[in-house]
Amino acid sequence: MLMGMDPHLLRTFVAVARLASFSGAARELGYTQSAVSQHIAALEADLRTELLTRRPVTPTAAGERLLEHAGPLLLRLDAARADVLRLAAAPPGRVTLAVSPLAVGPRLLAALPATGVTLRVLPPAQVPAAVATGGCDLGLADGPAAPSDPLRLPDVAPLTVTGVGEQELAVLLPAGHPFAGRAALRLDDLADARWLDAPGVGLPLAGRPSARTAVRYEGTDVHGLCVLALAGHGLVLLPRRVAESAAAGAGAGAVGAAAAGVAVPLSAPRLVHRTELLVPGAPTGAATALAARLTAGSPYDH
Repeated sequence: MLMGMDPHLLRTFVAVARLASFSGAARELGYTQSAVSQHIAALEADLRTELLTRRPVTPTAAGERLLEHAGPLLLRLDAARADVLRLAAAPPGRVTLAVSPLAVGPRLLAALPATGVTLRVLPPAQVPAAVATGGCDLGLADGPAAPSDPLRLPDVAPLTVTGVGEQELAVLLPAGHPFAGRAALRLDDLADARWLDAPGVGLPLAGRPSARTAVRYEGTDVHGLCVLALAGHGLVLLPRRVAESAAAGAGAGAVGAAAAGVAVPLSAPRLVHRTELLVPGAPTGAATALAARLTAGSPYDH
């Protein structure tokens, strides 16, 4: 039944639910408030159930369930449109690459041509949708995974996914931390530690939603995240090369004399930082060339 719905009605419903306002949805979508009301009424008539209460505007139980389906459905429609437009358009000479902050590594830097590429740095969770919906021609997503295991990416569209990098993980600690002298650490050793909550940059503590957090960092600047960790505001899990670079920079005074640190490798659970290249079904010629450079040679830059 969902696939038979008018996507315009579904988009209107999502906007009203998100903004909790019929008038707000009308302004955002460029409709009259009367048209928005008619869209919601038509959708409720089609499903034969009330989807929104009116005072205040909130989803009913049925409306909440529809919202769970609506986001992925609308994203797939946008992805289908983008895929067709890529085929219909003349191949542009430029490439826009969506990249999560920690995916900017040696392989990417070596593959970038001198001109013609725009890097769009996004939180990791936003990279697949940016490629699927045509906002970017390629994407580099990253996250923790078991060695050689693929990332768990959302099913937003038919994308070709290729692993292009894996490396060890490390915990970035202030020099005075009790565990700073360890040769390696297990996450269980840090069960009582406070962590930085950085969804736009840092790696999540895989499978540990109960981890205690100190400061929440809502930026995408890796340097800023490392400064907070080295200043003692919370621990952070990073690719080993990034953690070691931050610790070495601190020792040289890059982030202040009082912010020395150390990168301690993670020994358990056995996880790596994995980077994957996301390619849409119909990439442009320039995007195909860059993808070939990113995947050339060994797939992993340990």
